[in-house]
Amino acid sequence: MAGRTSASMTNPIRRALAALLTLTCLGALPALAATGVQGPVPSAFQNRLMVGLFEEAGQSWMRDSDVPWDARYRYFTKGWADNWGYGAHDGAWAASFFTETKAQGFVPVVTYYQLFGEPGGGEQETLAKLKNASTMRAYFEDVKLLLQRAKTFGGPVVVHVEPDAVGFLQFQTNSNPNTYAAIAASGMPELAGLPNTVAGWSLAFLQLRKSVGANNVVLGLHISAWASGKDIAFNSLTDPLQPEVDKVVAFINPAGLASNVTGSTYDVLVGDPLDRDADFYRLTQGADHTWDMSDTASITSRSYNRYAEWLRLFNQTTGKRWVLWQIPVGNSNHLNVNNSGGARQGYKDNRTEYFFGASGDAHRRKFANVGVVALMYGAGAGGQSSYQNDLATDGQPYLKNRAGTFLQAGGLSLPAAGTTLPPPGGGSTDAGTPPIDAGTPPTDGGTKPDGGVDGGTDGGVDGGTKPDGGTTDGGTGSSDAGTPADPSKYGFESNTQGWSAAGAALSAVSTSTTQASAGTRSLAVPFNGTSGKGTVAVANAAVPAGRTVTFRFWLPTGSKIVGVQPYALEGAAANWRWTGTWYAVGSLKAGAWNSITVKLPSGSTTPLYQLGLEFQTSGTWKGTAYVDAVTW
Repeated sequence: MAGRTSASMTNPIRRALAALLTLTCLGALPALAATGVQGPVPSAFQNRLMVGLFEEAGQSWMRDSDVPWDARYRYFTKGWADNWGYGAHDGAWAASFFTETKAQGFVPVVTYYQLFGEPGGGEQETLAKLKNASTMRAYFEDVKLLLQRAKTFGGPVVVHVEPDAVGFLQFQTNSNPNTYAAIAASGMPELAGLPNTVAGWSLAFLQLRKSVGANNVVLGLHISAWASGKDIAFNSLTDPLQPEVDKVVAFINPAGLASNVTGSTYDVLVGDPLDRDADFYRLTQGADHTWDMSDTASITSRSYNRYAEWLRLFNQTTGKRWVLWQIPVGNSNHLNVNNSGGARQGYKDNRTEYFFGASGDAHRRKFANVGVVALMYGAGAGGQSSYQNDLATDGQPYLKNRAGTFLQAGGLSLPAAGTTLPPPGGGSTDAGTPPIDAGTPPTDGGTKPDGGVDGGTDGGVDGGTKPDGGTTDGGTGSSDAGTPADPSKYGFESNTQGWSAAGAALSAVSTSTTQASAGTRSLAVPFNGTSGKGTVAVANAAVPAGRTVTFRFWLPTGSKIVGVQPYALEGAAANWRWTGTWYAVGSLKAGAWNSITVKLPSGSTTPLYQLGLEFQTSGTWKGTAYVDAVTW
């Protein structure tokens, strides 16, 4: 659908690691500035590289794939608000998509593609539609309805605003963001303070999010690679990139990238590497849309390096991270025929192989280092390659198997602002971060992404570390009058022993006498009411190779904790190897001490870079968990 090229013009664990290591793996790209990648990572992305797919509402392939995908996107076109005439104009269809997506374990992503469907023409009439007050009133009433439904839903929602619209508006206004548009003039009360300009149209999304109070919504502004008037990705290959970036930034800064009257800015930028499989264009139009995958390719060539440099310059100029969306699914084993559902049908491309092939680790890091926070795969039109029949040369589904292996191993932690990830060294930097659904850990052998409430379906994966019914260690508690019998490596009897908290969900840790598994004190881990992820960890734990580390963990009753993962992160000598064991909350006993373990590899290095616990919560909740008696 969207994403045309100008050939036609109308077509704290790993955060700490990233803070210390600023090496890059950018091949032929210019060296990154000493400040590294710019801008915060919105909390919905959980500080890890998300991988998502397009899927229609009501379908369940993603759920049934047993892959812990992060996100699920769907187009919202004109008519979504009343289910295209099959329901009331109340946005119930959107609410259903949100809840269905969350129940399957994914973050819902809305590709809001309504403007081109409004009365008055198509893409070439984009500006004319913005000048029509009645069109804008109806249009923004639907935007408001979407945001109201998202607020009621409560969980993270990513709204990708109008693919290609900004590019068309830049053309149609001759790059003048102050061109008239009927925004305040629409008569919508919430928009009365906005300028009647094209920039005001983009600001209206920010203003409505604020007025509705939909703080759980991440807003992404689509940036087409041809918006400057030169198609930097496919045709204008020798043109310097910075001037083209500057042209677009000058147009969009007053539209919500820079400080403005709404008091907020867009959270991310969204780009589309290509809207069809590359060989579809070659066979049907004679156009070369294949990118050179070589890490030494010149940035003046049709290559991933050139596109990555364009992304990097945008990131450095705007301070915004990137979502790459509607990435073609084709691989080199496709048959180059229209896809009607048969094995290997569809057209060839290399955009799955680039990110999940033999050099996928290096390429994912490369793009994370230029600001990419998510990879969203999906066909932009019928007949293209699909993840449902994209068999590789081994006869197995290409994207499902390769991306599945990456996600089930924990994925890739994103670099913190001002840093870059280290070069690859045999694995991702985190290889165990729990997926956003907090219920599909790599250790459960394929538990479906059910939001983390799996009722104990891990089927014994815990290997004997099930809850011990709240035993009190046979008298090793506080009965010895101030001389605690606590032989633990970390018993927290006098202080926190170097342990600290990180992540939005947690406040600072402390020692406490409220609960104790051994001795008289434990480490209190306070949850501050913010939904999301948090970690408690210590540096330089001297755990011998191959040992099993046992943590005693008090799970409070009534909490919104959906899972906990003991983990170990080794340092550079072990290529930053991550080892973790995920425990769904259904396998633990609330109101009691639970024993949870992580077994280090036989050749693990010592001391560890970090030893700790990672928590995932599913909703706002304030309370305290406790950790004690860490032994090996």
